[in-house]
Amino acid sequence: MATAADLGFWTVPLAIFAGAIRVSTPFLLVSLGECLTERSGRINLGLEGTLVMGAMSGYAVSYLSGSPWLGVLVAGLVGSLFGAVHAAICNMPKVNDIALGIALMLFGTGLAFFLGKGFIQPKAPNLPAIPLGWWSDVEQIRSALDINVLFLFGLAMTPAILFFLNRTRWGLVLRTVGDSEDAARAAGFSVNRVRLFATMAGGFLAGVGGSFLSLYYPGSWNEGLSSGQGITAVALVIFARWNPLYCFYASLLFGGAGALGPALQAVGITHGYYLFNAAPYILTLGIMILASSSTRRFSGAPGELSVTR
Repeated sequence: MATAADLGFWTVPLAIFAGAIRVSTPFLLVSLGECLTERSGRINLGLEGTLVMGAMSGYAVSYLSGSPWLGVLVAGLVGSLFGAVHAAICNMPKVNDIALGIALMLFGTGLAFFLGKGFIQPKAPNLPAIPLGWWSDVEQIRSALDINVLFLFGLAMTPAILFFLNRTRWGLVLRTVGDSEDAARAAGFSVNRVRLFATMAGGFLAGVGGSFLSLYYPGSWNEGLSSGQGITAVALVIFARWNPLYCFYASLLFGGAGALGPALQAVGITHGYYLFNAAPYILTLGIMILASSSTRRFSGAPGELSVTR
């Protein structure tokens, strides 16, 4: 019978694998939502505030109702509400979507901190995990294979969104609006309505991603819960070239980078611990530098997206 000690060095990749799945889930959900929003020609930098509001509202509803699944649903609806507000204001003349997104990010985080002060101490019911490692006697393997349903939800949404964008009429409408407003209007499509629904859908997924943070990992509500994951996920969409499948791969990459520090600490490597914890942010900075160019247009970027102009 294998024991934890028998794993030796393999505890590190095992811990990184487990951490990549856990840490990547909010990145995945937020980036998929932002991918939908940006493919309609709008960028929403306010998803950091949406993520935090989703975490707070999901935790509060779970605590008050006793149902974490109801908390996830409410978190998604709160995210959709924030998306609707963003879309409605952006539809007004001469409103800059990037500036508005920053304002809503600050508003969302501030509102979440204000409304959530009474829920920092109470313990809410958390989301259950699916124990895919039941067959093993080694605790580390069982823990690594505890998969949350929201990760599987994000995994299922990846091909679903890819199919929607590339194989359905509504996906074609959304891509047309994102590539050329004039062509969309000439075809009889309502640009504002399409962007409203796309931004609301993106907000819903971001809100669900926030509920994962408070109801599963790390599984509590506090004011430092997000650590910039929402804004990082927006940058991740650019790195993924607005492709849902690449968003999934990039999310796992960022999740693995976030799990690197704790994995090394678990085997006694503490030198440079804080540097390893900064790996996701260093990776974000490096990716944005490599992806930037003053001479060429972003590959795969929607034509109406403000960052490409």
